[in-house]
Amino acid sequence: MANVQPVRAPSPSSPKLAELGDSELVARFLAGEKRAFGELASRYHVRLTNFIYRTIGDRDRAEDLVQETFIRVYRHLHRFDQSKKFSTWVYTIAGNLAKNELRNRSRNPLVLFQTIKNNWEADHRPLEWEDNTYRPDDLFRKRHLKETVDRAVSQLPDHHRVVFVLREMEGKTYEEISEITGVNLGTVKSRLNRARNNFAQIVAPMLD
Repeated sequence: MANVQPVRAPSPSSPKLAELGDSELVARFLAGEKRAFGELASRYHVRLTNFIYRTIGDRDRAEDLVQETFIRVYRHLHRFDQSKKFSTWVYTIAGNLAKNELRNRSRNPLVLFQTIKNNWEADHRPLEWEDNTYRPDDLFRKRHLKETVDRAVSQLPDHHRVVFVLREMEGKTYEEISEITGVNLGTVKSRLNRARNNFAQIVAPMLD
């Protein structure tokens, strides 16, 4: 079994390594510069933790699965096709672990969303986190909305939830979602459309 140190928290990046793109870091790691892997792990630790957490609804378990993701990346990075995007590959690994976790559960997971968009296609940015510059009454309303959304999203089917999280929370393109989930582009769009419609129908009565 490979001796891989768990990545418990991102450490300060080397200024030089931090300036490199993912593909350059992969190349350096494969050339023997072990610190390059630490920079990749630091770069994706928070993003993957949030992605898995929003998919399975369990923060502690999400941390465990992120560690497993990095272990698999470390073991198999030499097989990575460097003509592809590293981010898509690492999200694919994390997504598969999250799907396996959901498959093995007997309870429905929660996925947390911070706000609702009136027009899903208004832009391609991920949904935003709370802004602490809002007035206290604004924050109260946002937190109440978040709790309402939590209840609604917990009712989405797992395969709809995954594409919804990737698109609306992670800002992934349809092509990236297709690669990450292993389903064709048409299926991604169909699932996302159904997830959005289903979500809207579920949450509407809760907002009355």
